[in-house]
Amino acid sequence: MSHPLHSEPTPARPGPGPLPDALLRALDVIIGRKMQGLLAGDYRSALLGDGTELVQVRPYVPGDDDVRRIDWNVTARTSVPHVRVHLAERVLVTWLVLDTSASMHFGTADRRKADVAEGVAIAVGNVATRRGNRLGFVTFGDDRPRSLPPRQGRVGLLGLLSTLRDEPGLENAGATSLGEALHRTASLARQRSAVVVVSDFRGPLDWRRPLLELSSRHDVIAVEIRDPREQELPNAGVLWLVDPETGRQLRADTRNERLRARFATAAAAERAELARVLAAAGARHVVLTTAGDWLRSFAVFLRRGARR
Repeated sequence: MSHPLHSEPTPARPGPGPLPDALLRALDVIIGRKMQGLLAGDYRSALLGDGTELVQVRPYVPGDDDVRRIDWNVTARTSVPHVRVHLAERVLVTWLVLDTSASMHFGTADRRKADVAEGVAIAVGNVATRRGNRLGFVTFGDDRPRSLPPRQGRVGLLGLLSTLRDEPGLENAGATSLGEALHRTASLARQRSAVVVVSDFRGPLDWRRPLLELSSRHDVIAVEIRDPREQELPNAGVLWLVDPETGRQLRADTRNERLRARFATAAAAERAELARVLAAAGARHVVLTTAGDWLRSFAVFLRRGARR
Protein backbone atom coordinates (compact mmCIF):
# COMPACT_ATOMS: atom_id res chain seq x y z
CA MET A 1 0.00 0.00 0.00
CA SER A 2 2.04 2.96 -1.22
CA HIS A 3 0.64 6.48 -1.02
CA PRO A 4 1.60 9.23 -3.47
CA LEU A 5 0.35 12.02 -1.20
CA HIS A 6 3.33 11.96 1.17
CA SER A 7 5.34 15.15 1.49
CA GLU A 8 8.54 15.26 -0.57
CA PRO A 9 11.71 13.96 1.15
CA THR A 10 14.38 16.43 2.26
CA PRO A 11 17.99 15.95 3.45
CA ALA A 12 16.75 16.37 7.04
CA ARG A 13 13.91 13.89 6.50
CA PRO A 14 14.97 11.54 3.68
CA GLY A 15 12.00 9.18 3.92
CA PRO A 16 8.30 9.70 3.23
CA GLY A 17 6.62 12.46 5.20
CA PRO A 18 3.43 12.21 7.25
CA LEU A 19 0.14 11.42 5.54
CA PRO A 20 -2.26 14.35 5.06
CA ASP A 21 -5.35 14.22 7.29
CA ALA A 22 -7.64 13.75 4.27
CA LEU A 23 -5.71 10.64 3.21
CA LEU A 24 -5.68 9.38 6.78
CA ARG A 25 -9.48 9.49 6.83
CA ALA A 26 -9.68 7.84 3.42
CA LEU A 27 -7.46 5.06 4.76
CA ASP A 28 -10.11 4.29 7.38
CA VAL A 29 -12.50 3.31 4.59
CA ILE A 30 -9.84 1.49 2.54
CA ILE A 31 -8.45 -0.47 5.47
CA GLY A 32 -11.94 -1.30 6.76
CA ARG A 33 -12.91 -2.82 3.43
CA LYS A 34 -9.63 -4.69 3.05
CA MET A 35 -9.84 -6.10 6.56
CA GLN A 36 -13.28 -7.48 5.80
CA GLY A 37 -11.95 -9.13 2.65
CA LEU A 38 -8.73 -10.43 4.20
CA LEU A 39 -10.37 -11.80 7.33
CA ALA A 40 -13.50 -12.94 5.46
CA GLY A 41 -16.59 -14.50 6.99
CA ASP A 42 -14.85 -17.46 8.59
CA TYR A 43 -12.75 -15.26 10.86
CA ARG A 44 -13.68 -15.24 14.52
CA SER A 45 -11.52 -13.09 16.76
CA ALA A 46 -11.02 -13.19 20.49
CA LEU A 47 -11.85 -9.49 20.29
CA LEU A 48 -15.43 -10.20 19.19
CA GLY A 49 -18.28 -10.84 21.59
CA ASP A 50 -20.00 -14.22 21.60
CA GLY A 51 -22.81 -15.82 23.55
CA THR A 52 -25.56 -18.45 23.64
CA GLU A 53 -28.78 -16.45 23.89
CA LEU A 54 -30.43 -16.11 20.45
CA VAL A 55 -31.42 -12.54 19.64
CA GLN A 56 -32.53 -12.76 16.01
CA VAL A 57 -32.14 -14.52 12.67
CA ARG A 58 -31.26 -12.11 9.88
CA PRO A 59 -29.85 -12.17 6.32
CA TYR A 60 -26.19 -13.10 6.02
CA VAL A 61 -23.77 -10.22 5.29
CA PRO A 62 -20.74 -11.45 3.27
CA GLY A 63 -17.40 -10.41 4.71
CA ASP A 64 -18.86 -9.45 8.09
CA ASP A 65 -20.72 -12.51 9.35
CA ASP A 66 -19.16 -15.83 10.34
CA VAL A 67 -20.33 -18.55 7.92
CA ARG A 68 -20.49 -20.95 10.86
CA ARG A 69 -23.44 -18.95 12.20
CA ILE A 70 -25.62 -19.63 9.14
CA ASP A 71 -29.02 -21.07 10.08
CA TRP A 72 -29.45 -23.73 7.40
CA ASN A 73 -33.11 -24.41 8.20
CA VAL A 74 -34.14 -20.79 7.65
CA THR A 75 -31.81 -20.57 4.66
CA ALA A 76 -33.48 -23.61 3.06
CA ARG A 77 -37.00 -22.24 3.66
CA THR A 78 -36.28 -18.75 2.31
CA SER A 79 -33.60 -19.57 -0.30
CA VAL A 80 -31.66 -16.64 1.19
CA PRO A 81 -28.67 -17.20 3.54
CA HIS A 82 -29.54 -16.25 7.14
CA VAL A 83 -27.39 -16.18 10.28
CA ARG A 84 -28.23 -16.66 13.94
CA VAL A 85 -27.27 -13.64 16.05
CA HIS A 86 -26.57 -14.29 19.72
CA LEU A 87 -26.41 -11.83 22.59
CA ALA A 88 -22.82 -11.34 23.65
CA GLU A 89 -22.23 -12.59 27.16
CA ARG A 90 -20.14 -9.50 27.84
CA VAL A 91 -18.89 -6.48 25.98
CA LEU A 92 -15.26 -7.02 25.10
CA VAL A 93 -12.72 -4.23 25.45
CA THR A 94 -9.54 -3.72 23.44
CA TRP A 95 -6.80 -1.31 24.51
CA LEU A 96 -4.54 0.16 21.83
CA VAL A 97 -1.15 1.22 23.22
CA LEU A 98 0.43 3.44 20.55
CA ASP A 99 4.07 4.56 20.32
CA THR A 100 4.40 8.25 19.32
CA SER A 101 8.13 8.61 20.04
CA ALA A 102 10.60 10.34 17.74
CA SER A 103 11.99 7.07 16.37
CA MET A 104 8.57 6.23 14.89
CA HIS A 105 8.99 9.07 12.39
CA PHE A 106 11.85 7.27 10.66
CA GLY A 107 11.18 5.76 7.25
CA THR A 108 13.34 4.95 4.22
CA ALA A 109 11.07 2.56 2.31
CA ASP A 110 7.45 2.99 1.17
CA ARG A 111 6.37 4.83 4.31
CA ARG A 112 7.39 5.86 7.83
CA LYS A 113 7.02 3.61 10.86
CA ALA A 114 4.43 6.07 12.20
CA ASP A 115 2.34 5.53 9.03
CA VAL A 116 2.30 1.76 9.57
CA ALA A 117 1.41 2.31 13.24
CA GLU A 118 -1.50 4.54 12.25
CA GLY A 119 -2.68 1.95 9.75
CA VAL A 120 -2.52 -0.77 12.39
CA ALA A 121 -4.50 1.47 14.75
CA ILE A 122 -7.22 1.87 12.13
CA ALA A 123 -7.25 -1.88 11.39
CA VAL A 124 -7.53 -2.70 15.10
CA GLY A 125 -10.29 -0.11 15.40
CA ASN A 126 -12.25 -1.77 12.61
CA VAL A 127 -11.93 -5.24 14.14
CA ALA A 128 -12.21 -4.42 17.83
CA THR A 129 -15.38 -2.32 17.68
CA ARG A 130 -17.64 -4.79 15.88
CA ARG A 131 -20.89 -5.90 17.51
CA GLY A 132 -20.89 -3.25 20.21
CA ASN A 133 -17.43 -3.97 21.60
CA ARG A 134 -15.29 -1.08 22.82
CA LEU A 135 -11.84 0.37 22.11
CA GLY A 136 -9.66 2.43 24.45
CA PHE A 137 -6.36 4.24 23.77
CA VAL A 138 -3.08 4.87 25.53
CA THR A 139 -0.23 6.76 23.82
CA PHE A 140 3.38 7.16 24.92
CA GLY A 141 6.74 8.41 23.71
CA ASP A 142 6.30 12.19 23.62
CA ASP A 143 5.58 14.85 26.24
CA ARG A 144 1.81 14.62 25.69
CA PRO A 145 0.74 11.09 26.68
CA ARG A 146 -2.98 10.48 26.18
CA SER A 147 -5.45 8.03 27.63
CA LEU A 148 -9.00 7.70 26.30
CA PRO A 149 -11.60 5.46 27.95
CA PRO A 150 -13.10 2.58 25.95
CA ARG A 151 -15.91 3.59 23.59
CA GLN A 152 -18.18 1.77 21.20
CA GLY A 153 -17.41 2.28 17.54
CA ARG A 154 -14.35 4.14 16.33
CA VAL A 155 -15.43 7.39 17.99
CA GLY A 156 -12.35 9.51 18.52
CA LEU A 157 -9.91 7.19 16.71
CA LEU A 158 -9.29 9.39 13.66
CA GLY A 159 -9.47 12.51 15.81
CA LEU A 160 -6.78 11.08 18.08
CA LEU A 161 -4.55 10.14 15.14
CA SER A 162 -5.00 13.60 13.64
CA THR A 163 -3.83 15.24 16.87
CA LEU A 164 -0.64 13.17 16.73
CA ARG A 165 0.42 14.51 13.31
CA ASP A 166 3.04 16.96 14.59
CA GLU A 167 6.45 15.35 14.68
CA PRO A 168 7.96 15.62 18.20
CA GLY A 169 11.15 17.55 18.66
CA LEU A 170 14.25 15.95 20.10
CA GLU A 171 13.82 18.01 23.26
CA ASN A 172 10.74 15.90 24.00
CA ALA A 173 12.40 12.56 23.31
CA GLY A 174 11.75 9.87 25.88
CA ALA A 175 9.22 11.98 27.76
CA THR A 176 7.11 8.88 28.44
CA SER A 177 8.22 5.27 28.12
CA LEU A 178 6.54 2.00 27.20
CA GLY A 179 6.91 0.78 30.77
CA GLU A 180 4.96 3.80 32.05
CA ALA A 181 2.31 3.26 29.37
CA LEU A 182 1.85 -0.40 30.34
CA HIS A 183 1.47 0.58 34.00
CA ARG A 184 -1.14 3.13 32.92
CA THR A 185 -2.96 0.54 30.83
CA ALA A 186 -3.00 -1.96 33.70
CA SER A 187 -4.60 0.62 36.00
CA LEU A 188 -7.26 1.51 33.41
CA ALA A 189 -8.15 -2.02 32.22
CA ARG A 190 -10.61 -3.17 34.88
CA GLN A 191 -11.90 -6.28 33.09
CA ARG A 192 -9.99 -8.88 31.09
CA SER A 193 -9.18 -7.22 27.77
CA ALA A 194 -7.13 -7.50 24.62
CA VAL A 195 -4.12 -5.16 24.68
CA VAL A 196 -2.46 -4.32 21.35
CA VAL A 197 0.94 -2.62 21.75
CA VAL A 198 2.13 -0.92 18.54
CA SER A 199 5.77 0.18 18.76
CA ASP A 200 9.27 -0.22 17.37
CA PHE A 201 10.37 -1.28 20.88
CA ARG A 202 13.51 0.87 20.70
CA GLY A 203 13.10 2.92 23.87
CA PRO A 204 14.31 2.14 27.40
CA LEU A 205 13.91 -1.48 28.51
CA ASP A 206 11.69 -0.62 31.47
CA TRP A 207 8.72 -2.59 30.16
CA ARG A 208 9.62 -6.26 30.81
CA ARG A 209 8.02 -6.61 34.24
CA PRO A 210 4.97 -4.42 33.44
CA LEU A 211 4.38 -6.49 30.29
CA LEU A 212 4.63 -9.75 32.23
CA GLU A 213 2.13 -8.47 34.80
CA LEU A 214 -0.21 -7.22 32.08
CA SER A 215 -0.04 -10.54 30.19
CA SER A 216 -1.03 -12.42 33.33
CA ARG A 217 -4.45 -10.71 33.29
CA HIS A 218 -5.00 -9.74 29.65
CA ASP A 219 -4.38 -11.03 26.10
CA VAL A 220 -1.43 -9.02 24.79
CA ILE A 221 -0.38 -8.59 21.16
CA ALA A 222 2.96 -6.90 20.43
CA VAL A 223 3.06 -5.31 16.95
CA GLU A 224 6.68 -4.46 16.17
CA ILE A 225 7.31 -1.90 13.41
CA ARG A 226 10.66 -2.01 11.58
CA ASP A 227 12.40 -0.18 8.76
CA PRO A 228 14.89 -2.05 6.51
CA ARG A 229 17.67 0.45 7.21
CA GLU A 230 17.50 -0.37 10.92
CA GLN A 231 18.68 -3.88 10.13
CA GLU A 232 21.44 -3.21 7.59
CA LEU A 233 23.54 -0.27 6.46
CA PRO A 234 23.76 0.68 2.77
CA ASN A 235 27.10 1.24 1.09
CA ALA A 236 26.66 5.01 0.94
CA GLY A 237 30.02 6.41 1.99
CA VAL A 238 30.57 8.41 5.18
CA LEU A 239 27.32 9.04 7.06
CA TRP A 240 26.34 10.81 10.24
CA LEU A 241 23.83 8.60 12.06
CA VAL A 242 21.48 10.28 14.53
CA ASP A 243 19.53 8.57 17.32
CA PRO A 244 16.12 10.31 17.19
CA GLU A 245 15.39 9.34 20.80
CA THR A 246 18.48 11.00 22.29
CA GLY A 247 19.93 13.20 19.53
CA ARG A 248 23.29 11.39 19.79
CA GLN A 249 25.31 11.46 16.55
CA LEU A 250 27.76 8.88 15.24
CA ARG A 251 30.06 9.08 12.22
CA ALA A 252 30.15 5.84 10.19
CA ASP A 253 32.06 4.94 7.03
CA THR A 254 29.56 2.59 5.39
CA ARG A 255 32.06 1.69 2.64
CA ASN A 256 33.64 -0.64 5.20
CA GLU A 257 32.25 -4.12 4.50
CA ARG A 258 33.19 -5.43 7.94
CA LEU A 259 31.37 -2.55 9.59
CA ARG A 260 28.22 -3.28 7.61
CA ALA A 261 28.43 -6.98 8.47
CA ARG A 262 28.93 -6.24 12.20
CA PHE A 263 26.01 -3.82 12.16
CA ALA A 264 23.69 -6.39 10.52
CA THR A 265 24.76 -9.12 12.97
CA ALA A 266 24.26 -6.88 16.01
CA ALA A 267 20.89 -5.64 14.74
CA ALA A 268 19.64 -9.19 14.13
CA ALA A 269 20.81 -10.33 17.57
CA GLU A 270 19.12 -7.37 19.26
CA ARG A 271 15.79 -8.07 17.52
CA ALA A 272 16.06 -11.79 18.32
CA GLU A 273 16.48 -10.94 21.99
CA LEU A 274 13.44 -8.69 21.77
CA ALA A 275 11.38 -11.56 20.35
CA ARG A 276 12.59 -13.83 23.16
CA VAL A 277 11.62 -11.31 25.85
CA LEU A 278 8.16 -10.77 24.34
CA ALA A 279 7.55 -14.52 24.13
CA ALA A 280 8.74 -15.03 27.72
CA ALA A 281 6.25 -12.38 28.84
CA GLY A 282 3.41 -14.25 27.14
CA ALA A 283 2.75 -11.71 24.36
CA ARG A 284 1.90 -12.73 20.81
CA HIS A 285 4.40 -11.04 18.49
CA VAL A 286 4.19 -9.90 14.87
CA VAL A 287 6.75 -7.89 12.86
CA LEU A 288 5.55 -5.40 10.23
CA THR A 289 7.87 -3.32 8.05
CA THR A 290 7.69 -0.02 6.21
CA ALA A 291 8.16 -1.90 2.92
CA GLY A 292 5.53 -4.03 1.23
CA ASP A 293 1.96 -4.93 2.16
CA TRP A 294 1.94 -4.67 5.95
CA LEU A 295 -1.88 -4.96 6.09
CA ARG A 296 -1.94 -8.45 4.58
CA SER A 297 0.81 -9.58 6.97
CA PHE A 298 -1.18 -8.26 9.92
CA ALA A 299 -4.40 -9.95 8.74
CA VAL A 300 -2.58 -13.28 8.29
CA PHE A 301 -1.25 -12.96 11.83
CA LEU A 302 -4.75 -12.34 13.20
CA ARG A 303 -6.15 -15.32 11.31
CA ARG A 304 -3.45 -17.62 12.69
CA GLY A 305 -4.16 -16.35 16.19
CA ALA A 306 -7.88 -17.06 15.75
CA ARG A 307 -7.14 -20.64 14.66
CA ARG A 308 -4.93 -21.13 17.71
